[in-house]
Amino acid sequence: MMTLVIMAAGMGSRYGGLKQIDPVGRHGEFILDYSVYDAVKAGFEKVVFIIKKENLDIFRETVGKRLEKVIPVAYAFQEINQVPEGVQVPEGRTKPWGTAHAVWSCRDLLDGPFAVINADDFYGREAFTLLHDFFLHMPDDTSRYHFCMAGYLLKNTLTENGHVARGVCTADHGYLTSVTERTKIQRNHGQTQFYEEGRDWTDIDENSIVSMNCWGFTPDLFREIEQQMQAFFADSTDGLAKKEFFLPSVVQELMDSRKCDVKVMDTPAKWYGVTYHEDKEKIVTFIEQMIGESVYPENLWNEKGE
Repeated sequence: MMTLVIMAAGMGSRYGGLKQIDPVGRHGEFILDYSVYDAVKAGFEKVVFIIKKENLDIFRETVGKRLEKVIPVAYAFQEINQVPEGVQVPEGRTKPWGTAHAVWSCRDLLDGPFAVINADDFYGREAFTLLHDFFLHMPDDTSRYHFCMAGYLLKNTLTENGHVARGVCTADHGYLTSVTERTKIQRNHGQTQFYEEGRDWTDIDENSIVSMNCWGFTPDLFREIEQQMQAFFADSTDGLAKKEFFLPSVVQELMDSRKCDVKVMDTPAKWYGVTYHEDKEKIVTFIEQMIGESVYPENLWNEKGE
C-alpha cells in the first residue's frame, strides 16, 4: 500500500495561525485537500497526517471526516518527548525536533513505500504521479535503499512576502549528491540570496534545484532516522535546546555513507503556499484558475476524488 504522509504539526508562527486548515477553495478546501486529491488520482491508497495531539479534534472535524469517504486516514502525533530510548530531552526545549523527527513519529503506521509532503505547500499533480511511478518501478538492487525526491527550480518556490527555507540540491546524472538546508532565502533588490548566521547575504542561482520536502521513501528510513537521532542528541556541544533535526540532513548522511541513492525527478511546477498570510491571495487565485481549466472540480470532495 502506497501512503501519503503529510507533515502538519507546525503552528504557522510567521503566518499567524493554524495555516494548514485555512480555506483556499470555493467550498472550504485547504491546500492539503488538493494534495490528497492529486495523490488519490496518482494512485496513493492511504493518508497519514502528522499533527500535534491537541489538534486532533479540529483535524478530524475539518479534514478527516470528508477525506475518510475517499481514502483511509490515520494520525501520528509529533511530541517533544517522543525520542529514542535512553535519550534525555534538554531543559529549555519547547518544540519538537524538526522534519526528520516528524516523519519518525509515524513509523508504526506504515508498512510500505510512502511519500512525504508539507501540509501548507501546493506541489502539483505531476509530483505525485512521479513518486507513485517511482515506487512501481523501484530498482531490484538491494545493496542500498532507493529513495526519490521531486526537484523544483528555486525561482519557482519563492514568495514576495519574506524569506523561505529550502533544501538546495546538487545532482549527478539524475541522482541527488547533496542537499543543504538554507533556512532563509529571499530576493533582495532583484537578487536571490540566502543568509546564515555569522555571514552576510550570499547570492544563489535562482535556477538551483531545491527540495520542497516532497520525498519518496521506504520504511527502511525509520531505522536510519532513529540511529541518527541518537547521535543528534549525543552531540550537545552547540545548543541542542535550539537545534533542528532536518529530514534532508538524514538523507545527506545516508548518501554520504552510500546507504541510499535518491532519484531526482524534476518538475517545472510553480510552488504555491502560505508561508506568510499575504501569500494566501495568490494560491486562491491559482485554485480559481485550475477550476476554470477543469483541473479541479469546483466542489472538490463532492466528486469523491473519482
